[in-house]
Amino acid sequence: VAPAQPGLSQQLRTHQWYLLEQYFLHSAATCPKQEIFLLIVVCSSPENRTRRNAIRQTWGNATGSRGYSVLTVFAVGKAASASTQLEIKEEAQRHRDIIEGSFIDSPQTQTQKMLMSVEWTVTFCPSARYILHTAQDVFVGVPSLAGYLLSLAQQEDIYLGRVVHHGVPDRDPQSPAFVPIHEYPEQFYPDFCHGSAFLMSQDVARKVYVAAREVPLALPPAAFVGICAKRAGITARHTKYFDCCLIHDVCILKKGYNNTNFKATAQPAQILLRNILQHF
Repeated sequence: VAPAQPGLSQQLRTHQWYLLEQYFLHSAATCPKQEIFLLIVVCSSPENRTRRNAIRQTWGNATGSRGYSVLTVFAVGKAASASTQLEIKEEAQRHRDIIEGSFIDSPQTQTQKMLMSVEWTVTFCPSARYILHTAQDVFVGVPSLAGYLLSLAQQEDIYLGRVVHHGVPDRDPQSPAFVPIHEYPEQFYPDFCHGSAFLMSQDVARKVYVAAREVPLALPPAAFVGICAKRAGITARHTKYFDCCLIHDVCILKKGYNNTNFKATAQPAQILLRNILQHF
């Protein structure tokens, strides 16, 4: 008789701290003990404090929507310069919303940053029901997103966003996204959600975390998550609500943002607006 496969909880205990010891410098961010309806993890870079402040002053200041709690944190790696690193430390102490890795933040370490954010989520914020991973140049209409989440028929096995089909590995050795054939020999990536913004339920984050140990870090972050999800038996699902759009009028931030500007009945394009923060 074949031995029983370990359950997810046992696998999590086996993997606990394995990646944490390698990738965490410290975590200034804190997660309340009560359930978080929506955890938003913004992938940022150390030198972009202006963008982080723009998010904090606009959509990132939402702590609740439709009666449900929301928490926004920023994931960064170590700064290359000592002065910027000191600024990050001070910023983290002031706002307590920064997760910092022990690796130097660079184009080559973005997958480590993604892995770090998943690690932090399942370790320090296991009460989060949904997790939105997004880029620092994406504007999130939090009330609209909350309304969309409340409309979902299921609360588990959720991995959705703008799905990329037949993504091709970058084989150019001069590219920051270069993927050696020996690391990933397949012609295409499995379906994965575009890295600008994608949503996971807590159970999927845990399954991705467990699968991550067997997947090479030489892959682009979004494809890395997709491969981990596939190994865990999770299928990426496309939703029109994550079709990012470009916006040319940035007055909404310059004039001031109010969460009531975005209603739960908003059109799909109002949930995620790409590149609105590039002017800050």
